Amino acid sequence: MDAPRTYGVASADEMAGLSGLEFLRAMIAGGLASPAIGRTMGFRLVEVEHGLAVFEGEPFDGLLNPLGSVDGGWALALIDSAAGCAVHSELPAGTGYTTVETKVNFVRPIAPDGGIVRCEGRVLSRGRQIATAEARLLSAEGKLLAHGTSTLILLPRG
Repeated sequence: MDAPRTYGVASADEMAGLSGLEFLRAMIAGGLASPAIGRTMGFRLVEVEHGLAVFEGEPFDGLLNPLGSVDGGWALALIDSAAGCAVHSELPAGTGYTTVETKVNFVRPIAPDGGIVRCEGRVLSRGRQIATAEARLLSAEGKLLAHGTSTLILLPRG
C-alpha cells in the first residue's frame, strides 16, 4: 500500500546533501513532498533512474479545451516535467536547474477518458552549464500522443 502523498516544496534542509537521483527517489517513496502542480494537473513521478524519469497522469474533464480534447498545455507540462526530472536525476547535490526552452510536437488528441498516460523523459546531453533531454507521451495503449525536447540550464547553489 502506498504512503499518503503530500504536496509542497522541499526545504533547503531536506535537499541538503541529496543528489538529484536521491531527491527524486525520496519524493516517489513519500519521504519528500511531491510538487503541487502534480495534484493540480493529475500527474506524478513514478519511476526514476540515472538519466530517466517516468511520469504517469490521468486526464480528466477539468483539462479540456473548447474542442473537447485535453489541452496541449497538459502534455507540455508532462513533457517539461519528465525531461527536467531526467536531467535532475544526473545532478550532484547542490546543483539545481531550470528550463530554458521546451518544444513539443502534438501527434494526436488526448481524450479525457483515455486512461492513464505515461511520459518518459531521457537525457540526451549534459554539459557543465546546459543539458538537453527528450520526452515521449504515450497513451494507455502505448500510442504516441506527443513528444518534445527541453533545454535546461544547470544552476550550482551557494
